[in-house]
Amino acid sequence: MTRKIHVVIGILMTTCIMGGGGREGARANDLLITHRLPAALALEAVSEAVNDCARKGYAVTAVVVDSDGVRQASLRGDRAGVHTADSAYGKAYTAVSLAPISHLDSSAEAAKTFLANPAAASLQHVPNILLLGGGLTILAGDEVIGAIGVGGAPGGMLDEACARTALDKIRPRIN
Repeated sequence: MTRKIHVVIGILMTTCIMGGGGREGARANDLLITHRLPAALALEAVSEAVNDCARKGYAVTAVVVDSDGVRQASLRGDRAGVHTADSAYGKAYTAVSLAPISHLDSSAEAAKTFLANPAAASLQHVPNILLLGGGLTILAGDEVIGAIGVGGAPGGMLDEACARTALDKIRPRIN
């Protein structure tokens, strides 16, 4: 008798797990689908950004984050200061978290927008937010799938130029 009960329970559990158990079972159309860069592309992007800045004489760090702001790839260039790792991450985090709110594509645009509004300017006190240029969102179509941040050049516009060069290189392979 015990064996039969275990078999019936096993069948019921399998049915529920596979979606046949009614609304309680997870269904594929109830799940969110998210995308992120493959590791190889994230690594290529940070490498290209650091190398582009190095060719221009700037020692920088580049960081790619996914859409949740989690570091996916990071590269600290030769002679880049210790602060550049946090700076690059803050710019990428800012781009991925704030820029999409206002349909912007960079930490520089987010800084301009949010610092102009005294109430929104308080966002600069949120951990990991860095309202400076150098971070760019990474899009697959209209979906924000991550961001790249660069820190260490003498100015956010210069950091952003290196980030943009990196994105331009990998963009054709982002589906």
